[in-house]
Amino acid sequence: MDDVTQLLAGVRDGDVAARDRLLPIVYDQLRAMAHRRISSSGTLVTTELVHETYLKLFQRARLDVECRRHFFAVAAMAMRQVLIDRAKARCRQKRGGDVQRVDLETSEILSAGPAEEILSLDAALRRLELVSERLAKVVELRFFGGLSVEETAEVLRVDARTVKRDWRKAKAVLHRELTQAPE
Repeated sequence: MDDVTQLLAGVRDGDVAARDRLLPIVYDQLRAMAHRRISSSGTLVTTELVHETYLKLFQRARLDVECRRHFFAVAAMAMRQVLIDRAKARCRQKRGGDVQRVDLETSEILSAGPAEEILSLDAALRRLELVSERLAKVVELRFFGGLSVEETAEVLRVDARTVKRDWRKAKAVLHRELTQAPE
């Protein structure tokens, strides 16, 4: 068993010290995952995404993961949810939610684009999940989690060739979903 897996066993058993020792060990990989997503989200900086993801993971009374591989798969899902929550908040702000007077010279002007793209991708991913859970999981792990083909294969317990094939198929389906005109 590696260090992460041992610490996760301690976390499952309610050991707060194990949870505190876990972050420094997984931080760099979470940061790498977050960094790969930041350029497309436009709503967070890497450190914020890592911290919000980690908080989301541990906001539950108990984090029930089995090993390092399972932890990073769950972290990818949490990162996706953080990005989606932020995108929804940005869209609400653009539509007048939480209206407050601001000085335009000192405030960040909300730009259209990344938030809507993330929400569109999430909707398309939910539709893909109805067709194939594995294809949707490959996208979640590769896109939101930033995992490599090999890491994704390990998480899903399939061959790397299967992941490559699923990734190509999922990208084609999502491209079609995202580019077709609404009815």
